[in-house]
Amino acid sequence: MDGSNTPGRCPASTVRAWPAGSWPPAAPGSCDAPPAGRAGVRVPPFVGRQGHGVNGLWPLQDFFEFGALVSAVPCARLHARQVLWEWGLASLGESAGLLVTELITNAVKASWAMAQATPVRLWLVSDGAQVLILVWDASPQPPVRIDASGQAENGRGLMLVETISEKWGWYCRDDSGGKFVWAVVAR
Repeated sequence: MDGSNTPGRCPASTVRAWPAGSWPPAAPGSCDAPPAGRAGVRVPPFVGRQGHGVNGLWPLQDFFEFGALVSAVPCARLHARQVLWEWGLASLGESAGLLVTELITNAVKASWAMAQATPVRLWLVSDGAQVLILVWDASPQPPVRIDASGQAENGRGLMLVETISEKWGWYCRDDSGGKFVWAVVAR
C-alpha cells in the first residue's frame, strides 16, 4: 500500500472525492467533508497543536468510505493500522485502531437508524506527531456518552474514546447532513 485510496479491500467500500475548497469548517458546530486527495486536507480549526497554525496543512492524509455494515468495523481498523504503519506511526496503531473501531461502530449503528442506511466515511490526517481521526455518518444526532454499569454489554465506546484520545468531539452543519465525530491520538 502506498497510502493512496484504493477501493475493494472491504465489502461495499468505495472512494469518493470531494470538491476542493469544501474544507475546513468555519468554526466549531459546523462541518464540510474534507477532500479525499492528499492535497488540501486541513484539520478542524479547533484541533490545533502547539507549533502549528490552527488550520495548518497536515501532510499525511487518507480517506476511505465503507458500507454501513458490521464488517466495515474490522476493515476500518485494519486499514487505519496499515496506513499508520506506512506513515511511520506504527506506535500509534493500537490506540488509533481502537478509536477507529469505536467511531466506525457508532457510525454504522447511526447509519442503520436512518430510514435508508448510508455509507460511513473515515479520514485519517497526521502531521507526523499526532493523528486526527474523523468519521462521518448521515445521522445528525449527537453521540451520547452512556455511563454503563459493570454488567452492561454495550455503552462503553465513547468512554473508551475519551480515555484513549488526547481530545475528541463532534460537529455538524445543517446543510451538510450528518455529523463528524473526531478524535486525536498523539505519540
